[in-house]
Amino acid sequence: MPEYAIATPQLDATAAGVAAFEAGGNALDAALAAAAALCVTYPHNCALGGDLFALVRSPEGETTSVNASGPAARAADADALRARGATMPVTGPDTITVPGLVAGWEALHGLGAVRPWDAALDAATALASDGFAVGRSLAEAIDDARAGIAADPGLRGVLTPGGRPATEGTTLRQPALARTLRTLAADGPRAFYEGPLAERLIAGLRAAGCALDTDDLAGFRAELTAPLRHRCGELDVLTSPPNSSGVLLPQALAALAASGAQDPLGADAGFLAELLRLGAEQRDAQLADPRATLTDLDAWLGSERIAELVRRARARAQGDAPAPSGERSARPGGDTIAVVAVDAEGRAVSLIQSVFHSLGSLLLEPATGVLMHNRGAFFSLVPGHPNELAPGRRPAHTLMPVLVERDGALRYALGTMGGKAHAQIHSQVLLRLEAGEDPQAAVAAPRWVVGGVEVGERDDTVRVEDDVDPVARAAIERAGMRPVAVGVHSEWCGHAQAISVAPDGALTAGSDPRADGGAVVGTL
Repeated sequence: MPEYAIATPQLDATAAGVAAFEAGGNALDAALAAAAALCVTYPHNCALGGDLFALVRSPEGETTSVNASGPAARAADADALRARGATMPVTGPDTITVPGLVAGWEALHGLGAVRPWDAALDAATALASDGFAVGRSLAEAIDDARAGIAADPGLRGVLTPGGRPATEGTTLRQPALARTLRTLAADGPRAFYEGPLAERLIAGLRAAGCALDTDDLAGFRAELTAPLRHRCGELDVLTSPPNSSGVLLPQALAALAASGAQDPLGADAGFLAELLRLGAEQRDAQLADPRATLTDLDAWLGSERIAELVRRARARAQGDAPAPSGERSARPGGDTIAVVAVDAEGRAVSLIQSVFHSLGSLLLEPATGVLMHNRGAFFSLVPGHPNELAPGRRPAHTLMPVLVERDGALRYALGTMGGKAHAQIHSQVLLRLEAGEDPQAAVAAPRWVVGGVEVGERDDTVRVEDDVDPVARAAIERAGMRPVAVGVHSEWCGHAQAISVAPDGALTAGSDPRADGGAVVGTL
């Protein structure tokens, strides 16, 4: 019987995870090796200067939520930004918050990895030093961001070797990042937040206009808590609590169950789409750092809220409700990676790390090779908003790792890229898995996602892959939604990764063809 499974969105990262298993590591070791490799090979989606959320399940069945999302600088000034515009900038130094990712790795390693800390960085360091072949997804991101790359010396030095933007198949080397990884391997993860490496990073960021200082870094630790757990039919869905958007997945599943909808991926797709749109609407209005704003989970998952969602979504699906008012300004779409890993002893990891927008803030600190995220772009500048920018406050977050149990036993480990559509992608993948599809079929199946992204688009815009079931497409249109065709296996619809655990312990896995990765199920 297979003894391990891993799925990631990039083949070098999957290989790093497999190598960790074969060297005697467990699911934590494999997930860490793959996650580190992705910070080299998928910089448009994650980097050392990003954030991380994860769920870690022990062999005894205890799950820990790791929240490694960093806060705004102590010197953050919402009034100064309001004087320049009504909304947060999308990129640039003002969007950079404390990068939590490395502290997240530290926490994961401490939850039961068996290989030495430095071993987790071996594959990543080799990829940064020796180089790797640029994949399709990164090549497209580089092409899309030509102007931003050209404007930043750090990005330009890494992504335009020989003065030309890297294309698919180009060998890309990152010597400064390799030196940083070697320092972290030798001195430990706290070297990213304290000491000479942290000082070099902050010096470069402050020269670029960022408000972070060395005390902001030194004071950061990942937060370890119980996961958000919610019963959905016969399943227990586990995800990250706020400031993560994880609550949106059990909310949608609970509303589906309460509604009695029989075909949410077909004739009831308009109903599901409106449920998910309403959840996103609530996130934009209410989700925030619970350390600063009281979070009432009943407001998301209580019976009254679920009944209200069912009523409103049913009216929309039947064409009896008006379209939402207002338009969506262009905002970051969400560039993220997911790694899922399970081992024979019952450990499971769902790990999500991200730079938010493609290539994050569009600032790469040259001395360290660290690309910085733009998670601060998700803050509000509306005075009194729960997610208003404030010193030391974490922004609302889109990331949501997912583990699913049945009768107390692990059933699925799931993760996805997809910005504000995480819950939407998870819903569709999980419904397919529960309908009997294997993980590869479930993550590769046609999808749709709800939400305006471009300037002038409404929140009921639905990006629909060309091969989506015509019955589902018709249901979405009947609900008055605004479909936009996006081709087959479009990155608009995210990169999902999935592992299924059968009652007898047999493992199967799938990796989304929308990315450049692979899933491996192996024996030792």
